[in-house]
Amino acid sequence: MPNPNQANSNRPWTILRLLEWTTGYFRSRQVESPRASAEILLAHTLVLKRIDLYLRYDQPLAETELVAYKALIKRRAQREPVAYIVGNKEFWSMGLAVSPAVLIPRPETECLVERALDFLNNAHGQKTARILELGTGSGAISLALAAERPDDRLYACDYSLAALAVARQNARHHNLAQSVRFFAADWFDPMKPVAAPFDLIISNPPYIPTEQIEKLQPEILQYEPKSALNGGVDGLDAVRNIVSEAAMRLSPQGALMLEIGYDQKEALVAIAAMYPAYESPRFYTDYAGLDRVAQLYKKATNRA
Repeated sequence: MPNPNQANSNRPWTILRLLEWTTGYFRSRQVESPRASAEILLAHTLVLKRIDLYLRYDQPLAETELVAYKALIKRRAQREPVAYIVGNKEFWSMGLAVSPAVLIPRPETECLVERALDFLNNAHGQKTARILELGTGSGAISLALAAERPDDRLYACDYSLAALAVARQNARHHNLAQSVRFFAADWFDPMKPVAAPFDLIISNPPYIPTEQIEKLQPEILQYEPKSALNGGVDGLDAVRNIVSEAAMRLSPQGALMLEIGYDQKEALVAIAAMYPAYESPRFYTDYAGLDRVAQLYKKATNRA
């Protein structure tokens, strides 16, 4: 690792030299995206934007900066996710605070937000919609929807009080604390069917089969909350729970939207078929072309 004492040698540790060294070091440790990891960590250390690193590529680091950066390198080499190290992850062009209490928001979940916005804009236009998110985590999905549709009434729950604290922090940071009501709940428990149903229920539930958890990359296995990953034997425990309960809380022609595993389409079709309140599910792919979003409409003439 870089030696801070070398900062005063004939070859100082400049920004560019550090980036090149760190990239090689991360690559030798099989760290994913070594260059990006090096850039993000160094920019965080120096309180710069990543682009600024290349505008100041020949700037040498002070000894204190080298010491701080070295500590971050050690953490990343141990496969701790960059987002947890810097405490932030961008989602829907919003910087969100993250901690090991919440899953790190991923690009494919933006596909879920896109489909939700399409549905809301087409079905409700400028009218106020009632939306419920189950398992909000960092609040990424609800805050993205609130930013795009500020007049909607959004409710978001999570079983984890630590996760709710992160979500509320993010809401305050983006001036959306009055737009989303966060509360503690284990899926629909203790909610009861209500007189004012929801127009959209949305969730990115745990959907990884239990036996696959131990095969996940170290960044996920060692650091992200398993309760937000483990979907039971076939990965569909939470999905079954949500599908079975959601229809009672949806308005006629309301929609349930779920992020699912790329290979769970047929299983979701079979689960949905057990509940006549729904129309046949529709599926949408993510940026990689994989089935990622399931959308179930509640029939207009059939109440659960």
